[in-house]
Amino acid sequence: MCSIAGEINFKDGVSFKDYHLKMQNSLAKRGPDDSGIYKNQNCILLHNRLAVIDPQNGKQPMTAGHNGISYTICYNGELYNTAELRSRLITKGFKFETSTDTEVVLKSYIAYGADALKDFNGIYAFAVFCPEKKELFIARDKMGVKPLFYAERDGSFIFASELKALLCHPKIKPEIDKNGIAELLFIGPGRTPGFGVFKDVFELKSGFCGLFTPSGLHTSQYFKLTDSENTDSPEDIIKNVRFLVTDAIEKQLVSDVPVGTFLSGGLDSSIISSVAAQHFAKKGKKLKTFSVTYKDNDKHFKSSRFQPNSDDEFIKIMVDYLGSDHTYVTVDTDDVVKALYSAVDARDLPGMADVDASLLIFCGEIKKYVTVALSGECADEIFGGYPWFRDEKIRSRYGFPWAQSTEYRESFLHPDFKNLLCGADYVNSRYEESLKAADKKQGLSQLEARMREMVYLNQNWFMQTLLDRKDRMSMANGLEVRVPFCDYRIAQYLYSVPWEIKDLKGREKGLLRTAMEGYLPDSILWRKKSPYPKTHNPAYFEAVKNILRDILSNKSSPLFELCDYSAVEKLLSTERSEPWYGQLMTTPQTVAYMIMLEYWLRKFKVKIV
Repeated sequence: MCSIAGEINFKDGVSFKDYHLKMQNSLAKRGPDDSGIYKNQNCILLHNRLAVIDPQNGKQPMTAGHNGISYTICYNGELYNTAELRSRLITKGFKFETSTDTEVVLKSYIAYGADALKDFNGIYAFAVFCPEKKELFIARDKMGVKPLFYAERDGSFIFASELKALLCHPKIKPEIDKNGIAELLFIGPGRTPGFGVFKDVFELKSGFCGLFTPSGLHTSQYFKLTDSENTDSPEDIIKNVRFLVTDAIEKQLVSDVPVGTFLSGGLDSSIISSVAAQHFAKKGKKLKTFSVTYKDNDKHFKSSRFQPNSDDEFIKIMVDYLGSDHTYVTVDTDDVVKALYSAVDARDLPGMADVDASLLIFCGEIKKYVTVALSGECADEIFGGYPWFRDEKIRSRYGFPWAQSTEYRESFLHPDFKNLLCGADYVNSRYEESLKAADKKQGLSQLEARMREMVYLNQNWFMQTLLDRKDRMSMANGLEVRVPFCDYRIAQYLYSVPWEIKDLKGREKGLLRTAMEGYLPDSILWRKKSPYPKTHNPAYFEAVKNILRDILSNKSSPLFELCDYSAVEKLLSTERSEPWYGQLMTTPQTVAYMIMLEYWLRKFKVKIV
């Protein structure tokens, strides 16, 4: 994995400045192994490399010529069908100087243009500059695993892997307008697809590509989940899912540097670890696995509908079953509180509170042992694992099921903005747009139509928040995290599978459980879903409340330019069971979100315009 950034201006040209170096340096943690710069009278490309495949070669930006035309790429990602694509290109007469996927991506684009993207199986964001054609091509992977932000200013197109790099450019100001306020308070820590929160800053949407020319930027969608008639028998669906899942995991184990897996003791990470362990065993190697817990969580754990049991006993079962080389990472409350600020530094926005902070710490520990890790994200969105897929009341309720608290969120809005913004209008318009975009074939039952909408909503909204979190917290530590369940082939195949098959045996992810029988002990295979762990230690709640008290003691804090003082103050004396966002962000995490928001406003000196 790597970082990419750049500036293109066909009107006035562009020359290398100190702020370009600052852009590159701000992303150095994403690529600590090497760096490179490409300069042209109209283009500057910046790259930092985390070497995973062919570490000795593959320096970027990488240039290749074809028929008298030159193409230069800066690329962040991993392609899992590299060998297949390289073989096809060789038959077309292309020659290769490295074994990197970067060269395959570049020459695939030279050979097929934007059509090359249809055959890419991987996670990526990249830019290809062609001086002779006066164009820059950009693309982001089908599922949105890797980020790509951009802005257009005075004829310049400026892009980067993270927001922090864009803000190093003098033409991009840390400003938010009413839409940015709405994103932070009504949508956050999620984001509307394509929005960069800062004024006139955008993110290329998942499955989109774009072409910047002297006439400006034109984007287009090259991949979208489409509904079709699935005529496979239940038995064939089970076989196909087993193949797709195991194939995705095995493809993503390819690396020239050490690889490990996250292991929570839950279904998804256990499946990945089991397939990986068998793959390693065939080569006479032992898999490295990693789990995280919080100090004293065993004393303070509280069972809930979303988190019915603790992970510890199930992790031990899996470690014994796999015979893996396992590392337990125990995170202390004080460290989690301190890492709230580092998590904002990594995400460039307020995030998922201690869930972000603990993952940041966890990834830092994992990087001591491996450079690549596989994680179980995205199975719940694709296979319908969340409670809101299966609870008929929640499923049929209007609005985003993971954020049913718009009225409560709106209570935090500063009175000066009450006439400018309506939380319900903003959120509902986003929701309606998404419902219309969900592809549904004719003749579906009411339930099947709703399940298509639920899958589309979850993959384009909730899953993106988790992918943001995983990318930023891992890459801030120079750790590449791969997400096999996010293989687009799995997502596309499952989209049209009837809900009664996905919900086999009346269990969440029943299809996945049935398909992967034989890979796990029954106690793990049929364990009730439990999400990524959060801290249950009351000391955490007290610690974040004390920080919030300090913020409240300073009425000139930038937080109170955005938020209502009395509403924030009430957080110290109330405890709501309804989450602010998702399953885990109850009152302690809401307090932490306000701390993150205050720090973010102060750090970037954000101006409301």
